[in-house]
Amino acid sequence: MSSIFEITHKDAAGRIGKLKTPHGVVETPTVMPVINPNLQVIKPSEMKDFGAQMLITNSYIISRKDNLREKALKDGLHSLLDYDGPIMTDSGSFQLSVYGDIDVTNEQIIEFQKTIGSDIGVPLDIPTPPDVPRSRAESELKITLERLKEARGMVNDEMLLAGPVQGSTYPDLRQKCAEDLRDHKFDVYPLGAVVPLMESYRYADLVDVIVSAKKGLDPTVPVHLFGAGHPMMFALAVALGCDLFDSAAYALYAKDRRYITSNGTYHIDNLSYLPCSCPVCISHTAEEVRKADNCSELLARHNLYVTFEEMRLVKQSIKEGNLLELVEQRCRTHPRMLEALKKMYSYTDWIEKYDPASKSTFFYCGPESAQRPEVLRFSNKLERFTIKGSAVIRSASKKDIKGYDNDLIFKAPFGAFPAELAEVYPFNAEVIRTPDIESLGKALENTIALIELNPEAKFTFIKEDGFEHPLFEKLGQIADIKE
Repeated sequence: MSSIFEITHKDAAGRIGKLKTPHGVVETPTVMPVINPNLQVIKPSEMKDFGAQMLITNSYIISRKDNLREKALKDGLHSLLDYDGPIMTDSGSFQLSVYGDIDVTNEQIIEFQKTIGSDIGVPLDIPTPPDVPRSRAESELKITLERLKEARGMVNDEMLLAGPVQGSTYPDLRQKCAEDLRDHKFDVYPLGAVVPLMESYRYADLVDVIVSAKKGLDPTVPVHLFGAGHPMMFALAVALGCDLFDSAAYALYAKDRRYITSNGTYHIDNLSYLPCSCPVCISHTAEEVRKADNCSELLARHNLYVTFEEMRLVKQSIKEGNLLELVEQRCRTHPRMLEALKKMYSYTDWIEKYDPASKSTFFYCGPESAQRPEVLRFSNKLERFTIKGSAVIRSASKKDIKGYDNDLIFKAPFGAFPAELAEVYPFNAEVIRTPDIESLGKALENTIALIELNPEAKFTFIKEDGFEHPLFEKLGQIADIKE
């Protein structure tokens, strides 16, 4: 149980929480804009205007530049950045992954982060990239664990300490790392070395990384997805249980003249219109932004606005209980995101453990919706329905049919259930009139299972026009089917 993180609302494996830091309470999920202490496209003091509650910067960069180091040591990190809210500091692991070596030890960088007053410090872990030989992943993970345990022994004061979960693209190593760190009571658990996966659109592999790490962690602790800054994937990552994100994308994309939306990215030179209503977009035309001397700054501001807009939508979806519907919508913006959605639903049995049993109306968004936790939960509870005597199974569009002891309604993707539950969640689902083959198949599987669990009852299935599936042959062997 985390003493600094309180979960207030849940949906799927996602949650809204309150993270207590030395400089205030942060509501999660949230994004920490990355501040480059050498180059500030937007001043840290302005970040709250966009919705930022917390920032992240690089303590290694600060420590290597004389003027930054001296001011940070003298006046503190918050004075250096002119920001009075919580600030997390990275250790230089990113530079280590890029350059292969850095001139600082784990002990030195931890001590520096403590001295300058970081709210959350990060040890110097080894960010093992994807697809390396297992022997390398194991060797570097061993070093990471040694350094993290060393850091845990050094930090006993106000600074919170992050315990990065590494293990490359080996799910078992990620889970093992998380399980090992769990016993050492870190405050925040970042998932490291995932930027290469996102840069190459390997979102399905990212799902494996997140879930394997989450399986090894205490479910009550905050999880940080390092380097995840594009709003297109926030809903997916939050639904899998990520709470903190950090983004340099707002500035990096702007430098490359790229315009972020929740559905993808445009190049400003190819835009005739600005499909957004943020302060930048309603006060400029696409041509004005394109030709502006401060084009990069304008794009960075827009990118931040849309980033926090998406995170607010994610949180509202959690409160309303329709986060998975937002996930399914977002995952149709790119084929690789759709691949990630399918991968996510391969873990439905894990998600179902955390998904609330009661929430708002189930909206069917496509074939993948048949794999949602609500459908699995219904499948697992079929034995609770005891049917005796005769039973009719009809669609909701059919009027009550007399002469049967039991009246069951058939609705894909769930199957058959007592008619008196028709207005009860999740059976009040909004679904398409003629179900697709995936939805109909799942419903028929459940219906067949229900009939087989009640062998003494006699079932009659009233088949709708347009309902075609190979499973009707098996259904016909255990029930009467009427057109």
